[in-house]
Amino acid sequence: MAKKKPVASLSLDLDNLWSYKKIHGGDDWKDFPSYLDRFVPFVLDILDELGLKITFFIVGQDAALNKNEKAIKMISDRGHEIGNHSFNHESWLHLYSKKELEFEILETEKHLLQITGQKTVGFRGPGFSWSMDLFEVLFENEYKFDASILPTWIGPFARKYYFMTADLTPEEKEIRKLLFGQFKDGFRKVKPYYWDLQNGNKLLEIPVTTFPAFRIPFHLSYLLFISNISPALMKLYFNTALLNCKIAKVQPSFLLHPLDLIGGDMVEELAFFPGMNIPTDKKQQKFKEVIRMFQKKFEIISMGKHAELINK
Repeated sequence: MAKKKPVASLSLDLDNLWSYKKIHGGDDWKDFPSYLDRFVPFVLDILDELGLKITFFIVGQDAALNKNEKAIKMISDRGHEIGNHSFNHESWLHLYSKKELEFEILETEKHLLQITGQKTVGFRGPGFSWSMDLFEVLFENEYKFDASILPTWIGPFARKYYFMTADLTPEEKEIRKLLFGQFKDGFRKVKPYYWDLQNGNKLLEIPVTTFPAFRIPFHLSYLLFISNISPALMKLYFNTALLNCKIAKVQPSFLLHPLDLIGGDMVEELAFFPGMNIPTDKKQQKFKEVIRMFQKKFEIISMGKHAELINK
């Protein structure tokens, strides 16, 4: 009898065209341009080919617009879990009041429920932003898990590069000053754990997994970067990360973004973003290669199912 593989969860932050434009700076995002009608059918077909059902963290503003309804409903209809990714997709939730956080969570939840029939039970903050008030709001509204923590020390370096390449005002840089986290986040737990809340309550945290020993990321954005240097190095890096997880008994939570799967040939408006010079077909090929390596060692499930197993 074959030995049962350990589980791992897979999620995709469904950041839309407007949110990437907003991140980069400028005003051309304010009419909320979308590529969901192009991207969603494309990625769902790939996931079907790989036999995967994953978690899509979706932004409430997208769910509030009729033009995105068909694409969002398609995700649920094809059997995937719907997660909450805030309403305005702003990476400074730590500056929000509890009332503002309630709007971000509940308004998103309302629109997603209307479209998909799913009550969201998982949340990820944009830009890995979070606060204890956020966790209180999630618990009060019966969320089963949060997934906003990236336990790595490289956040300040990623933020510095972002500030160098984005067209941001000094005021915009100030409110983004904790984007991607702080150096001390490299000391946070890699395994799932519980936040201690008020009145003895607890909320499950499933961090985005980094190397257990070195706390450096290995989600797909990083693998694509390494693959551009050397495909063999990328395979070694990823296999070493998975081996580290197995040794440390970490069940990985692996993160995807739309730009991991599409290039500037599909979304010309974002051709200026790092990595968008890689053609879509090559990114698709690399994604399938990575996932098949992953599937040899782990059973890949949605984050909701992962949370249920942890909470047993």
